[in-house]
Amino acid sequence: MKPLLAGRGQRITACARSLPPGHQHRHSRQHRQGDHVAVYTFPGQGSQRPGMGRAWVDHPSWELVNDASEAAGRDIGALLLDAGAQELTATRNAQLATFTLGLVILDAIERLGLEPSAFAGHSLGEYTALVGAGAVAFEDAVRLVAERGEAMQGAAEDQEGTMAALLGIDAAGADAACRRAEGEVWVANDNAPAQVVIAGTVEAVARASDLAREMGARKVLPMPVGGAFHTPLMAPARDRLRKTLASVTFRSPEVAVTANVDAQAHLDAAEWPGLLSSQLCSPVRWRETLLSLVAEGPTTLVEVGPGGVLTGLARRTVPTSQAVSVAKPDDLDDLVGVLAGDGPLHAYATSHHGEHLYVSERVVLSPAVGIFEPDPALAVPTHDGAPGAEVAVGDLIGTVTGTGQPVEVRSPFAGPLVGLLALRGERLTAGQPVAWLRASGEPAPVGGAAPTA
Repeated sequence: MKPLLAGRGQRITACARSLPPGHQHRHSRQHRQGDHVAVYTFPGQGSQRPGMGRAWVDHPSWELVNDASEAAGRDIGALLLDAGAQELTATRNAQLATFTLGLVILDAIERLGLEPSAFAGHSLGEYTALVGAGAVAFEDAVRLVAERGEAMQGAAEDQEGTMAALLGIDAAGADAACRRAEGEVWVANDNAPAQVVIAGTVEAVARASDLAREMGARKVLPMPVGGAFHTPLMAPARDRLRKTLASVTFRSPEVAVTANVDAQAHLDAAEWPGLLSSQLCSPVRWRETLLSLVAEGPTTLVEVGPGGVLTGLARRTVPTSQAVSVAKPDDLDDLVGVLAGDGPLHAYATSHHGEHLYVSERVVLSPAVGIFEPDPALAVPTHDGAPGAEVAVGDLIGTVTGTGQPVEVRSPFAGPLVGLLALRGERLTAGQPVAWLRASGEPAPVGGAAPTA
């Protein structure tokens, strides 16, 4: 059976397409205070690597690469599969590739029915976070990222610059080194207690790096980027990006997104164009962002994207919080184990807007590969008008049997059963749709017919 998907990236942007501007969020950290929560974080430029998309080619979520390529007018699949290190270093390539892969992985996570309580993204990753939170539509975000990459690369070509990571020194020490260098060099990323990135002209960064070593920095690492990002040298890119941002409709995020420029959660749609343009010339306050995200209680920080850089930063900055990385399909099972804990009925296994079709629809997915057997006690709607079961969160839909013990398929959603999307005896892949539910209060069609896209 063909998987039931909303086309052209709608799976991960159903909210952004359907909710009116200014719609109030349903989920925020304030609603979950004191609970153990999950926060999704998204990496930025510098995390890219050759062949980083190969592990995902056969995953159903790879369809988003084709959608992103169409929206951008570029072959993003080639960047993810075939581009070498030098080609990926170019800003216009690195940003589109990293952003798109982040959405592929986010879509794969959403197929599991897992839901975060907050989002944050490092630099470029902020755009991925906003798509995940329903604040900007998929195609608009692709267009923004493409323009951002072109604008930043253009600014970098007009004004040569570089970046370097300083290890063993804090932001205050790095700032002092930059000031003593007496040139165009600034703190660009405050990543962790002993990891700060500086950026500026090549000469000024070299002087500040030498001074930082004298002040106790253990190591200086050049970064694989082509400009002085998050500094005043990006002013031309900021001004260019503002024009594109003005053409995009932003919506209030369904889930809180913490901004780079002030390390604060923002839920007002009107604030995001200014935050995104200011970000280009302002330092990324990632260390403060992490501290803010975990301040309300036990938190699992999930890095969604290539590289694993943010996971390392999280473990150094907030060592009492759990940090995991999802960069390849094999990581999905580990994520379920971490977040589901006691099983699929843990608080994370609740409805996620990425799983909605036409806003009111929910799709239950197979958790494993194997042969599907529906629960005999599950009432399925019939063509003569008999309604389907009223499914509660945690109700058994059926089992999937592979090489080991049967795996239960339980619904992370509540609502009337519209129909089964898998047949008895059908061999399923992990993440394949099994059942179709409608949100409580919406009329169910007779006979369990599947919706059309």
